[in-house]
Amino acid sequence: MVNSERLIAEFARQAGIASPSFREGEISRYLVERFEGLGMTVVMDDAGPKVGSESGNLIATLSARGKVCEPLLLSAHMDTVVPADGVEPVLCDGVFTSAGDTILGADDKAGLAEIIEALEVVIEQDIPHGLIEVVITICEEKGLLGAKYLDYSKVVSKRGLALDTSGTDRVINTAPAANKMRIVLTGRESHAGIEPENGVSAIVAAAKGIAAMRLGRIDHETTANIGTIHGGQATNIIPRQVVLEGEARSHDPAKLQAQTEHMLACLKQATGATQQIVQGDLVTVSIETEVLSDYPHMAVAREAGILQLIEQAAERLDRTIELRDGGGGSDANIFNGHGIETVIIGTGMTDVHTIDESVRVTDMVRVAELLVEVIRLA
Repeated sequence: MVNSERLIAEFARQAGIASPSFREGEISRYLVERFEGLGMTVVMDDAGPKVGSESGNLIATLSARGKVCEPLLLSAHMDTVVPADGVEPVLCDGVFTSAGDTILGADDKAGLAEIIEALEVVIEQDIPHGLIEVVITICEEKGLLGAKYLDYSKVVSKRGLALDTSGTDRVINTAPAANKMRIVLTGRESHAGIEPENGVSAIVAAAKGIAAMRLGRIDHETTANIGTIHGGQATNIIPRQVVLEGEARSHDPAKLQAQTEHMLACLKQATGATQQIVQGDLVTVSIETEVLSDYPHMAVAREAGILQLIEQAAERLDRTIELRDGGGGSDANIFNGHGIETVIIGTGMTDVHTIDESVRVTDMVRVAELLVEVIRLA
């Protein structure tokens, strides 16, 4: 059913268009033309100006033909990580890689190409289908911004597939919630060589707090990390201020809350313990904390209709679906939070977010075949 040469050409065209987050204008224009060429109605929402992108999210609709059923949403994101400028996709022995020191963009253009090829097959073979909505988001790589600012009034589907993970015949039905943390520690600066006793180091307090934290994999449901540290002015100045950024994730909301509170408590205790008498006054390190919910917990039940649909489609192809728990957030987290029961399926991409990124043509064909069967049975 799937035309592998057409799929190869589609992926190569998309991968050759640089589309780092916030600079999705060119790929957006291409996708509008491509979906309209399939006879679909395409609208762009107003997420672009809200997040500072060249494009909004795209919602492309293929009207039902010969079948009455619930609408089905298919989704991928159009942005990529960097380095992306000058990307040149190369096909060798059935595997796409990047020719230079850039990412390939299979995350998520493999998913985009697979969706388009599946629609090509459905249309040319006149396969009866219900209403299909294709939602292509912007700025997924920058905190799921496109999905967060998607105009959900333009979407009618209540079930969907997000194509955005590695492997094939793989489905992720759960993913953790996440909190982002920004902590500012402020002490007192002084000359490190002439009067170090008059300074109170914010970096020392930060180090004590981080050293006391449980970080990494906390348990089978929870992870935590301090990802960035910025502070200080020079080696000869006791650092007055340091800014920390971190996160906690968990499949269990109570554990997420407990881990977040633990990390903040470690820093608060460290600031209280980092003090100095300066000119008769007790000087300590102050702390300011900001905690933001990054994305909600996602949990699609094993018996959910969307999972049964995928498994039935796989059975038609004599395949077995591997069901997995996810460790990261995706647009699917946000969709589920808006009442669209969505799971994530693998696109075949590997080594994403690196210059070693690749995707096999046979894997993309395999995914497109599965999508055709999902649409047929939906």
